[in-house]
Amino acid sequence: MTLYERVSSEIIPSLQKELKLDNVHQVPRIEKIIVAMGVGSLATRKGVKDFAELQEHMERMTGQKAHMVLSRKSVSNFKLREGMPSMLKTTLRGKKAYDFFERLNMLVLPRVRDYTGISPRKFDKSANLNIGLKQYDLFPEIGPDDMKTPMGLQITIVTSGDDKESVQAFLEKSGMIFQK
Repeated sequence: MTLYERVSSEIIPSLQKELKLDNVHQVPRIEKIIVAMGVGSLATRKGVKDFAELQEHMERMTGQKAHMVLSRKSVSNFKLREGMPSMLKTTLRGKKAYDFFERLNMLVLPRVRDYTGISPRKFDKSANLNIGLKQYDLFPEIGPDDMKTPMGLQITIVTSGDDKESVQAFLEKSGMIFQK
């Protein structure tokens, strides 16, 4: 049984009782997962002008086509000009989001060196979880030999919950490990 099926059949009813919520729709859910990779620094490096490799790796990781975000204005401190590539980004929703979340928890995060769980301080004001990875070669779809340029990855899990405690309870029931 996949996480997507388990959420509707097991996790939501048990969380509704645990959190003492009147309506099923008050239980937090994953609305979308945004996976982003900053590539602005590559535009200024010599010899690296092809972003196709990074785009293909992100498509393998997420199972969805990534699109390039261009900078809107120039920032001289970062040697960034208007219209230059600044970020690769993809947004996962529905079943794809839950599948990515399951792979993140079961395969990727345990491969992080000295992993002891996600810090509860990684939640923002809107009860969304932000995770940063130093290298994206932790994904089983990308081998360490495939990666020519080491890049970081930003993962934002956008939830429908209002408060951090209920969202954290939902994510823990879904398989995410948090630091105590």
